Amino acid sequence: MQYDWILFDADETLFSFDAYLGLQTLFSRLGVEFTRTDFDEYQKVNKPLWVKYQDGEINAKQLQEDRFLVWSDRLNIPPFELNRLFLEAMADICKPLESVSDIVPLLSQQAKLGIITNGFTQLQQVRLEKTGLSAFFDLVVISEEVGVAKPDPAIFHLAFEQMGQPALSRVLMVGDNPDSDILGGMNAGIDTCWLNVDSKPVPEGITPTYVVSSWKALGAELL
Repeated sequence: MQYDWILFDADETLFSFDAYLGLQTLFSRLGVEFTRTDFDEYQKVNKPLWVKYQDGEINAKQLQEDRFLVWSDRLNIPPFELNRLFLEAMADICKPLESVSDIVPLLSQQAKLGIITNGFTQLQQVRLEKTGLSAFFDLVVISEEVGVAKPDPAIFHLAFEQMGQPALSRVLMVGDNPDSDILGGMNAGIDTCWLNVDSKPVPEGITPTYVVSSWKALGAELL
């Protein structure tokens, strides 16, 4: 194994993240029908908020609450409560991506594994425990807790401190988002692997060390 540490993103890298199904689950529990049109409207608010969050313009609390302001007004439910119920629903529907449950244990025998996620604290440990993956990860760094998000190299430097300052040449970052995971790893001076399941073109200025189309391909590359 070329690496002592392999770091992973969480959403759409380790775990499926079907926000539409999660929102449908949330609102069905409140007796409200949530349609595809509703989801499109939600995303018009949500996506720019994520960009601002990754750019350090807003914090995690602002993102989580502002994305539910419209529905908070409609239902007269505080936005923080809607967000809590949404993350609870996402934990309930969470599943590992195909082959994750087979390959993660094998990788853990060859290197230490960690997670660096821009996701939120409420969701992370529940998913790891529910999916049976928690025992395989030595490190979980959550942007909401440390106050900085990928691609800022500061979140990686915080992880490196917890990892005992390993040689950067022996650390790999794996993620599905080139703008946060891959650029973040590049900014931190480590190798990167882009999990590009949809065969998207590589964005200008971003050069992953590896590009794989599936977890099986990732396993073939590293094991």
